[in-house]
Amino acid sequence: MRLSNILRPLILATALVPGMLSHAADSGEASFKVAIDAGHGGKDFGCQGKRQNEKTITLDVARRLKKLITDAMADSVDVVMTRDSDVFISLNDRAKKANEAEADLFISIHVNSIDKRSKGREKVHGASVYTVGLHKSDANLAVAMRENAVIELEEDFSETYQGFDPNSSESYIIFELTQNRNMAQSIEFASLAQGQLIATAKRADKGVRQAGFLVLWATKMPAVLVELDFICNPEAERFLGSEKGRQQCAEALFNAFRDYRRMHMRT
Repeated sequence: MRLSNILRPLILATALVPGMLSHAADSGEASFKVAIDAGHGGKDFGCQGKRQNEKTITLDVARRLKKLITDAMADSVDVVMTRDSDVFISLNDRAKKANEAEADLFISIHVNSIDKRSKGREKVHGASVYTVGLHKSDANLAVAMRENAVIELEEDFSETYQGFDPNSSESYIIFELTQNRNMAQSIEFASLAQGQLIATAKRADKGVRQAGFLVLWATKMPAVLVELDFICNPEAERFLGSEKGRQQCAEALFNAFRDYRRMHMRT
């Protein structure tokens, strides 16, 4: 591998996360801030099933999660939404909103799928929660590539992301050469969220995982990306398209947030 191929992703990491600083817990602010990111939106539909699409599901679950938090914790928690309507927002701008708000936690909500050529695509099911990190398997890399490919819908994405190619495994060396300072707390929330998606939303356990998601890498606070279930599975699609299913997903994430906040309340 040429040196230029190694340096290019490192430049990206520096450009996306100036100073690689985490949000200080002792900033003196009274409220805990959580940034809720509804994946995809606008011209980016995300994964699509036979009747449902990812961008609609994620926005609805995000809004439900916001309502649960504000109803229960309006005096102590501020909620920042990266989008609250059907609009397209770049990965960079999603992270920027969370960073400028100095959020204490970033929750990116998504729906999973697998390639249409896969024989078992209508049977695969279950929730998984990701933190940024090393690609432990080809499957994790494939999910990250799919989510990161949204940058191709942005104008001048090659310049904005310093030549990063979401479809090239070479570009993902940034996640092997740089460590996320918020990894421990990210994994902590990811574990809580995964447990609640199993217990509250009754999703099958696909585990807590690590992969190179740009939207997580660009944030300065503990951050996770949640894959609620597989929209390519007809039964899971019906669940994700139902009021009950979306509410259960929101309640699962709320329960995890409530428990996480209790562990990290400022004194």
